[in-house]
Amino acid sequence: MDKNNQVLLTDEQVQQFITDGFLILQTDFAPDFHESLMAQLNKVYEEEGNPGNNLLPRIRELQKVFDHPVITGALTSVLGPDYMLHAHRHGHFNANPAAGGWHKDSYWGYDRMRNHHPWWAMIMYFPQDTPPELGPTGIMPGTQNYETRIFAKDDASGEALASGGAGTFALIHYDIWHRSTPNILGHPRYMLKFEFMRTEAPAKPSWDAKGSAWSHPAGSAEGIPVHDRLWEESWNWLSGQLGSIAGSLPDEPSAVRGLAEKLEDAYEPDALNAAYALASAGEGGLQALLQALRHESTAVSRLAAYGLSVSGESAVPGLIAALDDARAATVIHAAFALGELRQLAAAAVSRLTALLVEASAEVRRTVVEALGMIGSGDPEAGAVQGLIQGLQDDDAQVRFMSGLALTRLGRSGEAAVPALERALDDENRYVRAHAAEALRYIGTPKAQDILIRELFRSRWCATTTKENAFYP
Repeated sequence: MDKNNQVLLTDEQVQQFITDGFLILQTDFAPDFHESLMAQLNKVYEEEGNPGNNLLPRIRELQKVFDHPVITGALTSVLGPDYMLHAHRHGHFNANPAAGGWHKDSYWGYDRMRNHHPWWAMIMYFPQDTPPELGPTGIMPGTQNYETRIFAKDDASGEALASGGAGTFALIHYDIWHRSTPNILGHPRYMLKFEFMRTEAPAKPSWDAKGSAWSHPAGSAEGIPVHDRLWEESWNWLSGQLGSIAGSLPDEPSAVRGLAEKLEDAYEPDALNAAYALASAGEGGLQALLQALRHESTAVSRLAAYGLSVSGESAVPGLIAALDDARAATVIHAAFALGELRQLAAAAVSRLTALLVEASAEVRRTVVEALGMIGSGDPEAGAVQGLIQGLQDDDAQVRFMSGLALTRLGRSGEAAVPALERALDDENRYVRAHAAEALRYIGTPKAQDILIRELFRSRWCATTTKENAFYP
């Protein structure tokens, strides 16, 4: 991949991604490239079925798509230059004349708290001309930050279609609501879905930045609920600022009380705005969020966690105290917020690692992710030892999240190399895959030797099929 040839996003495109949750972009491959790709897809699907996670090695030409300067530039702009292509990928085939259901993608069975900051993204690539009648993916703009579906089940008003000529792709926030739309033509329609993860927190803009202050993009979709404070905070975060909105509004007791009540609003966009406004409202807002973290409603507690995750270093003591709460949801939400505060929450590492012994699997899953985000700023704080422990956990999701967390530590995770080598033999495919990725990002000579041996041992031949086992 030639990073010098990347087509980076503009300020306005990044602003549109923040507000809308997606961008529709276009590659410029020649028609015969897509004709060859379609011929291979049709053959594989007809003779072998969906190759699943082996999509990329089975159809090797696909790698050219993810080396294309428009795609690498878009991913670098949103996820930073060291983004990771995740082991899970899927080729979606749609010949259904009925629409699919609205949904957010899962994290391979992990019912995790979803990030508002773009730590994850997806590429949905369409290798054939995809007019609206062929059933492109439908995306509901601006819904990436909502846990609930705020629109009716059959409501498609405002839906955006990933429609266009061969080579069109949608770059989407991982958590946006989307669906398949009706294919009324009945011709084969493929959408090749690949997932990507940020491995480093942003230190500066990674797009073609010209401006500095947040402004609402002129081209964003109409009808999206307005979240100016959330959007501004995301823009600042992508620009390398942590806790940028904390204390930026007056601490007025009456206003704080009103915002705290608004956290309980049944309409999630309004409650979400209240959480970010409280994060901006000084000590009074901070205390209201910490109190709401223990609210009997887990939905209110979760919203409080989002506010606390952008409240800066002053939120850390109260969040550490919440790790002792008897309710698992409160502990999960507190650990999530501490992870988003990264190096500001270094004091929480010892308490978080203790939870890997005494807490439920649901809590441990959040803890290992938080350790990876905090520990990247302080390799001596004990996060690596916690993640080594996580690699040996009874719960597969704790193990594979520990591997992912170690990719964010890079070379400071060197002590985990022996545990990662053992994890290469784990029964779970994602534990194995994430262990290999962690070895790659740690990058020491020992880690590289282990990784190369594993890759040769597990080499998969793209031309070996039931009908063609050995020759030519």
